Amino acid sequence: MKWDEKRLDDLLTTPSDRLLKDIKKIKGDIMILGAGGKMGPTLSLLAKKAVEQAGGSQRVIAVSRFTDPFAVKLLKENGVETISANLMDNEALNALPEADNIIYMAGRKFGTDGQESLTWAMNVWLPVMVAQKFRNSNIVVFSSGNIYPMVPIHSGGADETVPPLPNGEYAMSCLGRERVFEYASRAWNTPVFAYRLNYAIDLRYGVLYDIASAIMAGKPVSVAMPVFNCIWQGDANEIAIRALLHAGSPMVKMNITGPETVSVRYAALELGKLLGKEVTFTGEESDSAYLNNASLAMKTFGYPSVSVKTMIEWQAEWILSGGRVLNKPTHFEERKGKY
Repeated sequence: MKWDEKRLDDLLTTPSDRLLKDIKKIKGDIMILGAGGKMGPTLSLLAKKAVEQAGGSQRVIAVSRFTDPFAVKLLKENGVETISANLMDNEALNALPEADNIIYMAGRKFGTDGQESLTWAMNVWLPVMVAQKFRNSNIVVFSSGNIYPMVPIHSGGADETVPPLPNGEYAMSCLGRERVFEYASRAWNTPVFAYRLNYAIDLRYGVLYDIASAIMAGKPVSVAMPVFNCIWQGDANEIAIRALLHAGSPMVKMNITGPETVSVRYAALELGKLLGKEVTFTGEESDSAYLNNASLAMKTFGYPSVSVKTMIEWQAEWILSGGRVLNKPTHFEERKGKY
């Protein structure tokens, strides 16, 4: 099947009945902070479409430095309100309008190794300022499944009762971001939802793209991290918006990913068949991995609409169609916490 940018963006930004039902219950404007990253543009547009189709009047405001021209084009062509701002600039942050609902996506991961202080500033210092500025708002804050320890591959994954044990400065700073917002939820009764995401799939980036790109380049696929979780980005975006209805004080913590434990070897072999390429492997398969159990999210939001099998097929079709890529590898195979 032939893919292009419009088809992919339409697929990622078409609201489901579940989202349309919930968007009617969300009171007040929605502001997305850090909306220019990998997920932010499609999440912002999805929220805008949901409000319009549900007959609502909320403003959807996307805030970012907006360094990606494709993101700017997507939002402006579809009428999403944007504010260009460097959130690390205190004056720019304080000049932002108030909003009843905040989806906080700002953060830094890649390039941490060697620039740890910048990562801590982005992931911990900035949340302090945001939590103070929007203490009267309802906040969904993006976090990471990497804050958990690696668990046995047949364990079903770490659920929300497993104490965090971050490995490396990036993961530690992610936990720091959570703790800042957790403090706000207790000190100021700010309703907060910690959205612990483990690998969204967009076709332009993600674990499946990383595996497929190695296969296309004739490089061996690492099985050092033998299994992973993932979720279609359209489903992940919907959950982030719907989670505004589930924020609480004290902070609510929830794992967001798909229900399957996916074998790297299986995904690579399936992609190899679809791409018409031979697959080779490197590394030794461990008996542990970063795995998250999203049973609570399934109970709360329902199962994702796109299966791993379908995502694998779409990923191969996207590459064979010559689709644009973001060149932002996930480094899913990293076991030592260095990004």
